Amino acid sequence: MSGPQTRPPSLVLPPFLPVLPTRLTAPEPGWAETTDVCVVGSGVAGLTTALYLRESGLHVTVVTKETVNDGSTRWAQGGIAAVLDPLDTPEAHAADTMVAGVELCDPDAVDVLVREGPARVRELIRFGTRFDRHPDGSLMLTREGGHRANRIVHAGGDATGLEVQRALREAVRKDPWIRLIEHALVVDLLRSADGAVCGVTLHVLDEGSPDGVGAVLARAVVLATGGLGQMYAVTTNPPVSTGDGLAAALRAGAVAADVEFVQFHPTALYLGADSTSGQQPLVSEALRGEGAWLLDGDGKRFMLDQHELAELAPRDVVAKAITRVMMSEGRNHVWLDARHLGAATLQQRFPTIVASCRAAGIDPATDLIPVAPAAHYASGGVWTDLYGRTSVPGLYACGEVACTGVHGANRLASNSLLEGLVFARRIASAIAGHLPPQADPVTDDDTVVGLVDEGVREQLPAVMTHGAGVLRSAVSLEDTGARLTELAGAAGVPGTASWEATNLLTVASVTVAAAYARTETRGSHWREDYPDTDPQWRGHIITRLGPAGEVTASWSPVRQAGVD
Repeated sequence: MSGPQTRPPSLVLPPFLPVLPTRLTAPEPGWAETTDVCVVGSGVAGLTTALYLRESGLHVTVVTKETVNDGSTRWAQGGIAAVLDPLDTPEAHAADTMVAGVELCDPDAVDVLVREGPARVRELIRFGTRFDRHPDGSLMLTREGGHRANRIVHAGGDATGLEVQRALREAVRKDPWIRLIEHALVVDLLRSADGAVCGVTLHVLDEGSPDGVGAVLARAVVLATGGLGQMYAVTTNPPVSTGDGLAAALRAGAVAADVEFVQFHPTALYLGADSTSGQQPLVSEALRGEGAWLLDGDGKRFMLDQHELAELAPRDVVAKAITRVMMSEGRNHVWLDARHLGAATLQQRFPTIVASCRAAGIDPATDLIPVAPAAHYASGGVWTDLYGRTSVPGLYACGEVACTGVHGANRLASNSLLEGLVFARRIASAIAGHLPPQADPVTDDDTVVGLVDEGVREQLPAVMTHGAGVLRSAVSLEDTGARLTELAGAAGVPGTASWEATNLLTVASVTVAAAYARTETRGSHWREDYPDTDPQWRGHIITRLGPAGEVTASWSPVRQAGVD
């Protein structure tokens, strides 16, 4: 780590922000069941946590919003970064991660990631994952943006997430002591008299279900709910990514960190002016790792002048460069040129991307691919320690919903699945070593109970994209805060749509607050009115909900190596 630990100027929040509920309006639970550990989410983080917990003999209930296949993991194209080449080193992987994170990474968390990562990948193979291999049986390794070595394992060419999800799903379904509740939205976290989390309330979403709102009582709860990409109009995230886990944690009193750092993937497939909302096909940077070029409207490789790694620069660098070109040319996209890779290579290595392009009438072997940035990954989230423990006893967080300190201001490509694997094992170890007796939930009479109208979900993404997207300023963020406050005035009735809308409003509000407070440009946070990186801001903005539902912010310096 380099640079002084300087306290920045006092944090200033936007003049208008919504007052948010600290408990969602919902019917009282009409049924309950008990388990040792409740895991919320069924992607790589949730399912590996469940499998590791079972190795300790614990009973696990996994709650997932739709089906076990509908999270973000299955959409991961590129692969998993890990030091599996004898010529590579953990130190090199750590250095690349720290550079991408722009001096905000927790060095101890990064060290855990790169040193424990290879073993976790091998355990993933033990769970049944079939990675691509050379004829001699060795793992194929490729390279992505920000990496200076080939260390990305992949499966099915560009279908890594799909294969990982398949293997973990089959392993979980084989274990009779893992109870899987699908089509269930977690409404809120339950807390005991001493403030510890002791379960969740949830609503079974399956059409015609007679169970309605119920409760899962647990001795510990692990949030593995993924991201919040549906907060923006254009995203690579699936429709289920509405920030439910982060919002529930905030309502339970947990603190969040680095929420202003929302990574926009540089290259989502641009489908035209009529397709400017919802989930967009990802064009993995593994394609650039194999040699594809980014071109402006004149056919010039503009990244050559932007960074020594050109098209393989860290994602924030590439996304900003693409945005500048789009603004200067008045276009909605730039071009990705993969024609020189050849039809055979493209089909073998990138079948998913080729299929997405062909569905849009584009042949990557002969045509340029139109691409533009799209909301992709939340580098911040529920703040945890090195064992996934949050600021609320009994509550753990893993994967994209968590802020472990690994990613800093910008996630390095293919570190996301790895983070889920590594910290799932650590969480399971921490829970197995200290699991309290089941406590009874209590209701806090001082909570602010509320709900916004389901129509907020339709309006909020455009508001956030316009004022708190790739490019931000004080003026745009103030306007966004005011618009969110207006949206909060529409009261809703209990139901999935209103619960999701309230979750989106909650995570959007803390994002705007942190983005307004950080008056610099760093990583994936780009302030038009503060274009430079300022050493005074080398630290974390911590956000939480106050007792009356107000958004508050405080400051924490970057953790130093070896200092808890």
